[in-house]
Order: sequence, then structure tokens, then C-alpha cells
Amino acid sequence: MTGDDEALAAEFDVPDSPVALAARALARDVSPGFVYNHVVRSYLFARELSAAAAVPQVDDDELLFLACILHDLGATEFANTDQRFEVAGADAAARFLVQHDVDPSRVEMAWAAIALHTSVGLADRFGPVAAVAHAGIGTDIVGTFRQHLPERFADRVHAAWPRHDLGHALAAVLAEQVERNPAKAPPMSFPAHLHQVMYLATPAVTWLDAVAAAGWNDRPVAMREAAS
Repeated sequence: MTGDDEALAAEFDVPDSPVALAARALARDVSPGFVYNHVVRSYLFARELSAAAAVPQVDDDELLFLACILHDLGATEFANTDQRFEVAGADAAARFLVQHDVDPSRVEMAWAAIALHTSVGLADRFGPVAAVAHAGIGTDIVGTFRQHLPERFADRVHAAWPRHDLGHALAAVLAEQVERNPAKAPPMSFPAHLHQVMYLATPAVTWLDAVAAAGWNDRPVAMREAAS
């Protein structure tokens, strides 16, 4: 890690336990700069949102950090498998945490937080770590809870770990993974959506396409008839 990154981590009071340092080193070593900066910002935003009571309180700050800092391993070649990127990243994070003797119950919570980090309406039902990590990640991507951050906090964080056009850069990486390996994008999943919007020439598989392919000969019905 660079001296600047270490100094900034100390300035922002980023967790520095042995496993936290190892996780940050892994994320930095295997990730493009825009992904690494994103995962750090996600933790900082998650922590502030929890402190402001905008989302649930988290008693285990180290575990929140580990879930956030490792949540996009699936966006890297380090953890690029046939699984959709969220699950590939969760599996890689779990293996790392097991290797560092993290308690199995904490590994399970981190796995769920990472696997569900794109799942609106689900992540917040799997405990405080998953809920708060999801909030921090969503705030960094699409500004979900940005109004609850302390004044000028986001400016300070962005100055320390710049965005590098994160939203577009991340979409391009994840869509390219799918272009190379369609198994990573089950129909109607988040990775499939990103592939659809980045590779417009490739038709997206819709719900009705899946129904038609089932072979049960379900026929279209009027919406009022279906609701009755």
C-alpha cells in the first residue's frame, strides 16, 4: 500500500486490526483503482450512516469494514468465476476470512452482506451488517442516503479516494465479464441488466421469454383476466 493510503486510512480512523489490514491489502492489490476507492468509501459512508441512525446500529465495526472492503472482489479477475459477481465475491471473501481465523458466524454474516449487496429489499432483512453495508454501498453508487451524511463529509472522502467515474467504470467491467461468460448473468439479474445496457446489440432475456421457453405452452392473457 502507498504511504498516502496509509496516512488517509489513519486520518479517517479506518480499522487497523491484522485481518482488516490484510483485507485492505487484498482489495488494493487485486482491484482497479476505481473499485478500491469505492469499497473504502462504501465503508466510510456506511459507518457514518449507522452513527447518524439513518440505518441500523452495527456493534461489530470490524465486520462492517470487512464486508465493505471485500464486497467487490467479484468485480476483479481474482474472483471471476462462473457465479454472478456478487456470489463470486462473497465466496472469495469467505475463503479469505476463514484463512484468517474469523469466527464462522461472522464469516456467514459477511458472506450474506456481500452476496446481497445489490439486492434492494433483501439485504436489510439479513441483519445489521448486511443492511448497513448495503446502505453505504448504495450511497456511494447512487446516493441512496447521501442526505444523512455529515456536512462536507462526502467531499472529504472523495478528495481522499476519488471516484474515477465509478458508476460507468464498474458497469463496464461487470458487463464485460458477462460478455465473456454469459453464465455470470442469470436472466433478469443485476449483472444481466448491466450487460443489457452496455451491450445494446445483444437482446435481453425477459420474463416472457423464459415462460415461452419452459415448454408448458402458457398463453398471453389480458391483465384484468390475470388479476381476477
